[in-house]
Amino acid sequence: MNALSLPTWVVRTHGSLTQAIDGLGLLALRLWLAQEFGQAGWTKLSHGLTAPEWFVGLAFPGPLGWLSPDMNWLMAGVTEVLGAALLLLGWPVRLAALALLFVDVIAVWTVHFDLGWAGWNQIETDAGQGFKLPLMMGLMLLALLSQGSGRWAWRGPLRPVA
Repeated sequence: MNALSLPTWVVRTHGSLTQAIDGLGLLALRLWLAQEFGQAGWTKLSHGLTAPEWFVGLAFPGPLGWLSPDMNWLMAGVTEVLGAALLLLGWPVRLAALALLFVDVIAVWTVHFDLGWAGWNQIETDAGQGFKLPLMMGLMLLALLSQGSGRWAWRGPLRPVA
């Protein structure tokens, strides 16, 4: 045994632990984002198909500006609820992350950016509606978009079990 090599039991233990926790970080991201977007979407849908007054006055970018506020409200709510369900299942995570990232970017563009940077200690106040939280959620979605669902996910009917 070389003076720089680790004992065999350390190498085996490290390998076993690494294999056991592989994908848990992606699972944690999926669960956190699913509850956040699920709650946001459910809140929208539970208020009915008519957009609230604050939403009606928003200027949506590009083709979304051609749609009625009620249609944008409904599409955002449905995308958030369905995206949350797909994140929970872990299939197809990249598609769900892409759709939710689109909603997140539009939300920052139309609502949050003008309200400034706000931290967790302000989240339940008017000052807490800034873009810091949506930016963090967007970065988490980007991680899922690039890495996929990880090991702890339903593989779906079209994917073979590895």
